[in-house]
Amino acid sequence: MQSPLHRFKKPGSKNYMNIYPPSATLHLSNIPPHITEDFLTSSFKQHGFAPKGFKFFPKDHKMALLQLNDVETAIDALIEMHNFKLAENAHLRVSFSKSAI
Repeated sequence: MQSPLHRFKKPGSKNYMNIYPPSATLHLSNIPPHITEDFLTSSFKQHGFAPKGFKFFPKDHKMALLQLNDVETAIDALIEMHNFKLAENAHLRVSFSKSAI
């Protein structure tokens, strides 16, 4: 795929090094400091995805893990929520996680 929007375009990039197979846990990143857990979980709920668990990364609230019921739901949530507008110049990045919550 040659689209400049393809997030795994450049071999060796951080994104390219963090490709994991589909799982029920999503890795959320590019989260601005003022965005709360409640805002994120509510946003997923409004799009039809009920989180089972949520955890901000301890050192850095720019990233979080979100647990869904199953892999199929997580795939649908990734498709729907990747690039979701969080703020004027911030869009959510969603990928599959190697970790569980």
